[in-house]
Amino acid sequence: MKACESTTTQEEHRVNIGRNHKNIPPWRRGIGLVLVYLPILTWPFVLTSALLSYYHLKMVGAENLKTLFDFLPKRETHRYTMKNQITMDASFFLSLAQTRLYWILNCTWYCPVSVGLFEWHAYLVKLIENWWCPFNHGRKQGYDNAKIDQSFWHIYPEDEVKLHQDDLENPIWNEKCSQCGSADQGK
Repeated sequence: MKACESTTTQEEHRVNIGRNHKNIPPWRRGIGLVLVYLPILTWPFVLTSALLSYYHLKMVGAENLKTLFDFLPKRETHRYTMKNQITMDASFFLSLAQTRLYWILNCTWYCPVSVGLFEWHAYLVKLIENWWCPFNHGRKQGYDNAKIDQSFWHIYPEDEVKLHQDDLENPIWNEKCSQCGSADQGK
């Protein structure tokens, strides 16, 4: 499948950025460039939160959890190496955009690690909610990548009967329901 082919069936949302970038004053783009690196300051906190979430799940019995490495691309999947990394012609001589090292560090380390770390953390938080709070809401179908075998409420028969039918039979947090499909899951 080509990168430009879509596999999603949901309505596509696209942010407009490329058509505007050249019209933004250079000083503003420069500030924007600095702002892209400031989130690295949050990494220790996000990593700590993710690790706490990971070990919380392990402590309450979770098995087969994905790790951070499951969310990071393999090095061999990156298209460019230091030998063939493309660069940009810069408008001024001190621009890092004209160096291969800058793009290698950005595109094979900073960006994929950032995305992977935040996706892993989101996955863990979804697992926690699916475990403790298997109650459907308007965004719950987005938790489909964090399925569990049974929720906390499903392991106690006296509490399982209290669940709303949509919560009782949701395949995201009840593997017995995997054959029931996605019928009426958006309620």
